[in-house]
Amino acid sequence: MQEETGGSFAESALAGRLRREREERGWTLADLAARAGVSRAMISRIERAEASPTAVLLARLAAAFGLSLSALLARVEADAQGPRRLRRRAEQPLWRDPETGYVRRAVSPEGTPELTHVELPPGTRVAYPAAACLDVRGQCLWVLAGRLDFSEGSQTYRIEAGDCIALGHPADRVFANASEQVACHYLLAVVRE
Repeated sequence: MQEETGGSFAESALAGRLRREREERGWTLADLAARAGVSRAMISRIERAEASPTAVLLARLAAAFGLSLSALLARVEADAQGPRRLRRRAEQPLWRDPETGYVRRAVSPEGTPELTHVELPPGTRVAYPAAACLDVRGQCLWVLAGRLDFSEGSQTYRIEAGDCIALGHPADRVFANASEQVACHYLLAVVRE
């Protein structure tokens, strides 16, 4: 499925990757449910492409596999396309959180340091557990437009357009756009272990 602004992850591709990640580890639905804190019924519905996971739920599943959300989505894309050196804008996969409208665009080619463009709609707040970034060696976040209220553990930062912050060790993180009118756009650069 294609959108004018980039390719979308088909629900079936995401469902298949989640099922493969679980099966490659020899886990049952109950095993994954216990590790991710997500009900077996919801995981089953997602694996059958009957439900679209939210960003928070997908991050919990990725963390249970020892992956970041970006790494999991990169695997979904690699399943479909394989590694490439050039990723044109029209080929950059999008993933939209069905609950908040939050949009992630995988900008960089597979196998390179990850660049992810995020559009956080007005009034949106997305929280990730520390486990969602355990495989990360370094991260920087650069706000391109709008303003981001970013919390990492007990620290909170207000990041304006043009500001860049190096993210610390894995901690619970919250990305929030307090504006009621303007979307926040930021680029997340990730280097994995």
